[in-house]
Amino acid sequence: MLIDGYDTLLLDLDGVVYLGHHAVPHAVESLEEARGRDVRLAYVTNNASRTPAATAAHLRELGVPAKGEDVVTSAQAAARLVAERVPPGSNVLVVGGSGLRLAIRDQGLRPVTTADDAPVAVVQGIAPGLSYGLLAEGALAVRHGALFVAANRDSTLPTRRGELPGNGAMVRVIATATGVEPVFAGKPDPPLHRESVLRTGAKRPLVVGDRLDTDIEGAVNAGVDGLLVLTGVATPLDVLTASPRQRPTYVAEDLSALLQPYPEVRQGACGGWRARWVDGVLTLEGEGSRIDGLRAACDAAWTHAGEGQAEEDAVKPVLDQIG
Repeated sequence: MLIDGYDTLLLDLDGVVYLGHHAVPHAVESLEEARGRDVRLAYVTNNASRTPAATAAHLRELGVPAKGEDVVTSAQAAARLVAERVPPGSNVLVVGGSGLRLAIRDQGLRPVTTADDAPVAVVQGIAPGLSYGLLAEGALAVRHGALFVAANRDSTLPTRRGELPGNGAMVRVIATATGVEPVFAGKPDPPLHRESVLRTGAKRPLVVGDRLDTDIEGAVNAGVDGLLVLTGVATPLDVLTASPRQRPTYVAEDLSALLQPYPEVRQGACGGWRARWVDGVLTLEGEGSRIDGLRAACDAAWTHAGEGQAEEDAVKPVLDQIG
C-alpha cells in the first residue's frame, strides 16, 4: 500500500479532508483505516482562523478521527516564529481570529488589538469579518517598526461555492500600505513543516495536499514525499505543467489511494497507458483508469520539461482522454 513505510500523514484540510461543512468522498473511511494501521494522522492547515480544538471538533462532526493535539496550524507556526524573535511577554498585535490569538498566548506573548499598545510584532491570519479598522492598526504598528509576520501566503481559500480570497490576498493591504513584506509561516515556507515535525515526532512523514504551490512545494522544500489529491484546487493541467519544485511524488484522485498499491510509473507508462511526445505535442495511447493516464502523462511531461515547465498547449491534447 502507498502508506507503507510512512509513520505520519501530514494532511492538509481544505480540499483534502473536507470542503466547508462536508467531508470529501472517501476521506473518512480512508483515514480511519490508516489510523488502524498505526499511522499517525496530523492535520496541518494554513487556515489560522480557528483553534486546534475547534478544528478537531469540526473533523469529529464529519466522522474523522481527531483530537486537538492532532491539529497543527499556521497560527501555531507563526506564533513560534514571533516568540523566537521577541522578548517573552511582548505585546503582539493580532490581525486575525481566535486561533491566532490563542497561539500567541500559548507562546507566552500578549495579544493586543491597537497600535497604541506599542506592539513589537504584527501577526496576520485569515478570519471571517476581518475589519478595515484592524488592518489599519496593523499598518500603523508596522510603520512604527513592528515585526510583520503572516500566517500563510495562500491567495485563495477553497469552498463549496468556489475559491474565495485567502490570507495571501489580505496581507497585501498592510504590505502595500507600508512597503514592508511579511515573514510567512505557513506552507510552502519551512516554519509550518518544522512545527508539524516538532509536534508529531515524525521520522518519515508523507505530506498530503490539494495545492501545488503550498502543500507540494512545502514537501519539496522540506525534502519529504508528497501526495497530491485532485479533490481541491489543483487540476490535471496544473500537474502536467508543474515546475520541478511543485511536482508531487504521487498523484491520486482522493485519499482512498493511501490504502492501495501505487502503480509503477516508468518512461511515460502507467497501467494500460503510454505517453510520448510527437512533433512537440504530448500524446497518450492505451486505456485504463483516468488517474493512471494522468500519471503516465505527468511522467512524460516532466521528463520532457526537465528543469522547466511543459507548455499548456503542448499537453492539453491528453486532457480529453483523462477527463
